[in-house]
Amino acid sequence: MAWVRQLERLWEDGDAVLPIDHRLPSVARDQLLATMAPAEIIEISENGTITSNKCHNGRPVSPGDALVMATSGTTGHPKGVILTHQAVKASALATSKRLNVDVEVDRWLACLPFSHVGGLSVVTRALHTNTALTVHAGFDATAAMSAATQGANLVSLVATALGRVDPSVFKRIVLGGSTPPTNLPDNVVTTYGMTETGSGVVYDGLPLDGVEIRVVDQEIQLRAPMMLRGYRDGTHPFTNDGWLKTGDQGDLDTATGRLSVTGRSSELIITGGENVWPTPVETRLEAHPAVREAAVFGEPDPEWGERLVALVVWETGHSPVSLAEIRAFVKEALPTYCAPKELRSVAALPRTAIGKLARHSLPSRSN
Repeated sequence: MAWVRQLERLWEDGDAVLPIDHRLPSVARDQLLATMAPAEIIEISENGTITSNKCHNGRPVSPGDALVMATSGTTGHPKGVILTHQAVKASALATSKRLNVDVEVDRWLACLPFSHVGGLSVVTRALHTNTALTVHAGFDATAAMSAATQGANLVSLVATALGRVDPSVFKRIVLGGSTPPTNLPDNVVTTYGMTETGSGVVYDGLPLDGVEIRVVDQEIQLRAPMMLRGYRDGTHPFTNDGWLKTGDQGDLDTATGRLSVTGRSSELIITGGENVWPTPVETRLEAHPAVREAAVFGEPDPEWGERLVALVVWETGHSPVSLAEIRAFVKEALPTYCAPKELRSVAALPRTAIGKLARHSLPSRSN
């Protein structure tokens, strides 16, 4: 709870907060800090000790800004999604209303990383509605089940975590991340949203109060009070009339208002609830002396939603290396979830006439 108390103190002082994933390797962490340009870095140890250091290149935020959430753009480089206090509150109230949260009885369990909006939104939801809150340092199935027996009856999970607990011990499970598994229990609510929308804004296919949906040329577009103000670099993803272009494809039933997400027009891979863009993983793989070319993609996986697969063309004169070595090499520069779970050797990768990787033609099996 030390992290939550610090968040409240910073907000009282008028500061915005950038949560940083402690699992990031130093290279990725340094890149993130350089891009986000915070004014101060505050570290909280496991025993609650707080240390802080000023940053010489820090850039100010605007009045009313509450959070800067790091997310990957299409190139895989970090972007800072700016969420205002007004947007955070709108999300908290709308989600709590849809879930029928009883603030006198219910208790949230926060056990997903705060560096992801799906994890942090559990905390902000509890704070804005004065709902009781239990905070865990990370997801542990045994600890989550124990918390449920002690009154934590509301929780946000990804599909991987859902498969490791008994869902029946919770009143409501908010499920985000990748495509949900089939035959979900009645107490599981599937969500659609992204960092730019301040967490899920469509629950079981239906928009939250205040959320508008339209589909233009098969692309899902959203407009809502809980959306980002803009990005940290000064850009924004809105159309001229204020709609967020999601990059996702879907169908909207005009009679019922129900949204069906049919696919991603982007190349994003979602594995275990974590977003992985192919480009930075491929760049890292090709930095290995034994790798000449590499391509990564996601394949359906019952546990992870998508399993990260790497296709590799080995350098002439180099013997293929093991999956373990490749994973270790990737994890030196990128988060652990960017390390491929499967490695396949191929003679060549498909290319377009101008030499660009033809992702739609990637072989699904090794040659």
